[in-house]
Amino acid sequence: MILTPYVADRIWLWSYPVRMAGTSFDARMTVVRLHSGELMLHSPCNIDATMAENISALGPVAHIVAPGNFHTMYTATAQAAFPGAKTWICPGVERRRPALKYDGILGDVVPADWAGEIDQVVVQGTRIMREVAMFHRASRTLILVDLIENFTDATPLAGWTLKLWFKYVLRMWNNPRPAPEYRMGWSDRRAAATSLRRILAWDFQQIVLAHGDLIDRNAHEVAAAAWSGILGR
Repeated sequence: MILTPYVADRIWLWSYPVRMAGTSFDARMTVVRLHSGELMLHSPCNIDATMAENISALGPVAHIVAPGNFHTMYTATAQAAFPGAKTWICPGVERRRPALKYDGILGDVVPADWAGEIDQVVVQGTRIMREVAMFHRASRTLILVDLIENFTDATPLAGWTLKLWFKYVLRMWNNPRPAPEYRMGWSDRRAAATSLRRILAWDFQQIVLAHGDLIDRNAHEVAAAAWSGILGR
């Protein structure tokens, strides 16, 4: 069990299977090393003893981030493995998971712990899903969870039920788009568009997302196309 390097000495990834509503697909944890040498666990997977050992080999874990209100399944396992780390949550997690302990709720103002390294935007105008998008400046990497999903014929761990729904019902197969819960749940399209334009103002070249294939080429254009229904393009 070895984390996959994505940006040398800065970002590592780990994919793992999940099941939801009768479908099977992949999810992805992102590990970011800050300039201090401390680590951020973004949308952590199940942290068992072996995974904790592999992560600890990279450096001390200082921050655990639940970046979306649908991305809290294994937060408690990360807290148990790294009790000295701060836990940061996306707005809405405190209502969806009231028993989860946390140190701070993320907003548009970046915590001092990673100011100057990672920018962030809380996506507004949503009714079902909530998310904090992050931009790792040094590597020009946009880090998302559900704001773009990218399932294709090359995606591992995607079950046939998911493919049936995404290809023939939702028209999201080989077609990067926000998660269905976003598309069904925009409550204020103007506010949502403002948030998405703030994200598009970042100079990112690649996108790490929680579900589906990474976006390593034409990332800015792919994101703009994925959000065109809200942006009115």
